[in-house]
Amino acid sequence: MTSAELLTDAYGRIREEVRSAVDGLAPEQLAYRVDGTANSIAWLVWHLTRVQDDHIADVAGFEQVYTAQGWAERFGFPFPPSAIGYGHSSADVDAVRVDSPDLLIDYHEAVHAQTLRFLEGLKEEELGRVVDERWDPPVTLGVRLVSVVNDDLQHVGQAAFLRGVLERR
Repeated sequence: MTSAELLTDAYGRIREEVRSAVDGLAPEQLAYRVDGTANSIAWLVWHLTRVQDDHIADVAGFEQVYTAQGWAERFGFPFPPSAIGYGHSSADVDAVRVDSPDLLIDYHEAVHAQTLRFLEGLKEEELGRVVDERWDPPVTLGVRLVSVVNDDLQHVGQAAFLRGVLERR
């Protein structure tokens, strides 16, 4: 198995969990916040998908799916299209409301497709390329790709937990 195949499998697992976390939920369930200030399922899935979109587009030299394919307009959130959720206030989290889980699923599917296009052409020797010198040590492509998997799996796990809470109410 190559590194690209391994990463493809990892990103595929995120995709499967995103669908499981949101499919069939009503808008009020997607917006539910456990204590009124915690992150909602909608925000978590939007955020994890924005992180993947932003970070993969950056290392691949692609335009983000969010802007290139009109997702920013479809979501219609009151923050700039460059926002990915880092530093969001409680009010920002509350603003992430969707009428259907399909919007979240479809956006994630589009980002997943772009991620796969990038991974299909990935060569082993590229994984050591430095993609971010703001850190010590500098971040390599391999580390960035694994970091996105890690971040996304944590957030989709949180969304799945929230779904479980909702289903037990």
